[in-house]
Amino acid sequence: MSDVTPRKYDPIAVSSESTVVAEYIPDAVGAGSYQSEAELERELIRLLESQAYEYLPITSETQLVANLRAQLEALNSVTFSDAEWEQFFSERIASSNDTIVEKTVRIQEDHVQLLKRDDGSVKNILLIDKQNIHNNRLQVINQYEIGQSEGGSARSNRYDVTVLVNGLPIVHIELKRRGVDIREAFNQIDRYQRDSFWAGSGLFEYVQLFVISNGTLTKYYSNTTRRQHLSEAAGSKRVRKTSNSFEFTSWWADAQNKPIQDLSAFAKTFFAKHALLNILTKYCVLTADRMLLVMRPYQIVATERILQKIDISTNYKTLGTVAAGGYVWHTTGSGKTLTSFKAAQLASKLPSVDKVLFVVDRKDLDYQTMREYDRFEKGAANSNASTAVLKKQLEDPGARIIITTIQKLSTFIAANKGHAIYDGHVVIIFDECHRSQFGDMHTAITKAFKRYNLFGFTGTPIFAANSGSGGNPQLKTTEQAFGEKLHTYTIVDAITDKNVLPFRIDYVNTIKVGNVVDKQVSAIDTEKALLAPERISEIVKYTLEHFDQKTKRAEHDTLGERRVRGFNALFATASIDAARTYYNHFQLQQESLPSDKRLKIGLIYSYGANDAVEDGALDEEGFDTGALSMDARSFLEDAIQDYNDMFGTSFDTSADRFQNYYKDLSLRLKTREIDLVIVVNMFLTGFDATTLNTLFVDKNLRAHGLIQAYSRTNRILNSVKTYGNIVSFRDLEEETNDAIALFGNKDARGVVLLKPYGEYYNDYAEKVTELLSTFPLGQPIIGEAAQKEFIALFGAILRLQNILTSFDEFTGSAILTDRQGQDYRSVYLDLYAEFRKDKDADKEQINDDVVFEIELIKQVEINVDYILMLVQKYRDERGDGDDKEIRAEISRAVDASPTLRNKKDLIEDFVDSLSVDGEIDQEWRAFIAAKRGAELETIITDENLRPDETRVFVETAFRDGQIRTSGTAITKVLPPVSRFSADGGHGEKKQRVIQKLGAFFERFFGLSAGGESADGLS
Repeated sequence: MSDVTPRKYDPIAVSSESTVVAEYIPDAVGAGSYQSEAELERELIRLLESQAYEYLPITSETQLVANLRAQLEALNSVTFSDAEWEQFFSERIASSNDTIVEKTVRIQEDHVQLLKRDDGSVKNILLIDKQNIHNNRLQVINQYEIGQSEGGSARSNRYDVTVLVNGLPIVHIELKRRGVDIREAFNQIDRYQRDSFWAGSGLFEYVQLFVISNGTLTKYYSNTTRRQHLSEAAGSKRVRKTSNSFEFTSWWADAQNKPIQDLSAFAKTFFAKHALLNILTKYCVLTADRMLLVMRPYQIVATERILQKIDISTNYKTLGTVAAGGYVWHTTGSGKTLTSFKAAQLASKLPSVDKVLFVVDRKDLDYQTMREYDRFEKGAANSNASTAVLKKQLEDPGARIIITTIQKLSTFIAANKGHAIYDGHVVIIFDECHRSQFGDMHTAITKAFKRYNLFGFTGTPIFAANSGSGGNPQLKTTEQAFGEKLHTYTIVDAITDKNVLPFRIDYVNTIKVGNVVDKQVSAIDTEKALLAPERISEIVKYTLEHFDQKTKRAEHDTLGERRVRGFNALFATASIDAARTYYNHFQLQQESLPSDKRLKIGLIYSYGANDAVEDGALDEEGFDTGALSMDARSFLEDAIQDYNDMFGTSFDTSADRFQNYYKDLSLRLKTREIDLVIVVNMFLTGFDATTLNTLFVDKNLRAHGLIQAYSRTNRILNSVKTYGNIVSFRDLEEETNDAIALFGNKDARGVVLLKPYGEYYNDYAEKVTELLSTFPLGQPIIGEAAQKEFIALFGAILRLQNILTSFDEFTGSAILTDRQGQDYRSVYLDLYAEFRKDKDADKEQINDDVVFEIELIKQVEINVDYILMLVQKYRDERGDGDDKEIRAEISRAVDASPTLRNKKDLIEDFVDSLSVDGEIDQEWRAFIAAKRGAELETIITDENLRPDETRVFVETAFRDGQIRTSGTAITKVLPPVSRFSADGGHGEKKQRVIQKLGAFFERFFGLSAGGESADGLS
């Protein structure tokens, strides 16, 4: 038997305990009869009992406390004496000084409490067992009543359904019957928390999660969403609404991102014992500022798949290979940092893992990630200012999670051959893995480390279709570099779930430049035409005219104070020259305005090797101001001085101070202290500010760069912000459609753009007509039914207006006059106050079943068929894009790139010249070096230039990324000639040479030869 080849078994069921079900298939039969709230509640309890929850007929606090004692005794195998329990309960569980915050900390971070025994000894008591979650007992109670007597000033309330974990109320479920707005359940919990959760011993302040349902729709959220909502409601009316309230409730879903909304389906999945206990013990994060974040299903799935992959690859001994890793495709804005933090935190606790390295691409992201990680857990991760610090951390067993940049890591690897860390089990997680690790650095890292798992997170993966034609052919796509896709949550999923907002795009035609197709016309000429002062001036005028409208800063909202209403914006330009020109024009056009009407405008750029990268990515700008040309740097210096004057700061372009300027500017964007920032590439990737809602674009974008840039605007903030606004001064429609098709998913049934203006307007006109005829001004609205009807109707009009005001066409088309609008608003607010004032009266509050759109709460519907059409079109034309003929790939990449169009003949000649078995990389360099040399020689000969000086001049240009036409350098190149020669040709000659060298530079810039950086196709 010994000669039989041993069989290799692959694991089939990876884990029986995944928190999120792989796929949920709902029961086919639907009930036909009407269901009351009480029946809905009975059905839920029956389902929980069938899942081994114990039902308790508890209705009073005495019974609740007695049960808590019994449960803690059972969990800890201990029997309390009455005195011990009395002291433990009053000091460790229900201290009168504790608020929701202290109780949340106790569950999340401090779940082992000390019991002082009668004999003086001390024993650890678990409130919840986080090691072995199945030791925890789950019970369910319903219609629990807090009476007047227990609460003192508390109002009598009766709660629907509560889940007890070891006797403590940890999850509370509020139900409404089918057909009633789910927000009413949300409002009701609001009331309980205000009126009675704190009453008696305050045990209900232990609730970590709330679930609201009307049978048909079910959502969950953490107690912080609730707490913030309350503190905002109690605060002054001018308090800035922040990232909370109803928008921040979440759907549960299966691993395919299909929402599980029906209550019984939700109960079978979310309330499955292991799922609920995992969510409570592992997938909540209590941040440093004591906000409780509960993860969304897709974040949990991704985290668990990473952990499973680490386990399997350790057991199957595949560490150090692509098979041991994978990538997570979660769209920009869906909370990747939280997911990566959880994955890093849980991976660092695995017994086999020595270190978790979280690798970011740039210093600014390093800073941002560090701040986020620190917010999730103080001191959880270590950042490093230098490679020396990184080395110390890699050698310190206490530093479990290290955040570093890819540059520092590769510097460390180059300087520390054979370091001990390379033999350790290291989990390496790349943030935004669509960029630099496709180069030599990626290879260096994977060669140095022996036992690694490599994971990537990206919102915009590189597929064959957007892979560009250069680089290592083994590392063309995200999958080649990182391994299989572990989980997907696309932009379509995120918009459908309302976790990010849809986009609304205006294409504003500014110049009939047409697309430059002629390969003889350098792309730079197009940019020059686009920089014509008349055009820039028009665009600036348009931007200033529409700024308040786009960022929703309606004048009547400001109450004569500084404009705190509304949002702010970025202005993306094509080059440093363009950014400077725009900054000047904004300054000029605002000069005549009174200071309180001027927009506060900032400017930031630094050295980037080239403006457009061929594969559609945005070139990364570092913090390197030293490489800027003299005039670009001094201009930036002046703009920073303007900023200093505006905000009383003292930044400049020196290395450290420029970094601090970046940080200060990003902070003021987030706190809405600055209105508009003009950028080239900075802030267009990886930057998050919820207050940003508009991107003005005057640059070419495509593929992942486009989605990245657009996604700066679509973070959810509040209900006034209903989508991200893109105002494009170039025709990016085709690029936008292609990018959405690529990054929407295969089964997409949805869209990222709004419905056309007409549909909203017709609806609006219909409703306003109804309003004017049913509720004419000046006549009282009598009776509760009529009042409710008015509230619903006017609320709907407010929502429609909120969307319509962003369309240019709506200007001047409002049907209600300003006066009528004000009058109706008064009636509306009057009713609002009426419905609120019964708060202390005994009767049930009416506003439980009225949803007021005080904050214009209603996110925009998205048109669902558009993406599907695009994706289909895309696939029909290009297949699934796994493999494709390289020639077509190259041509497409070239045609789509403004910087490569004038190089097309070079590239095609090169493809034709390829030998069968040569190293492509080397052949390319040799080919370009030869071509470049030959073409330069031709210019030198034709124009009789000084050879050595010309070569130095050109090398300097390639190093600096631009031709310097001013100064003495160019004159050194020219042949000696008398300025006073008869034909006076010196000036003409100089212009001609500048033109030829400029064209030569544009043709070869970014095509690497020899030691030059590989920006283009190398």
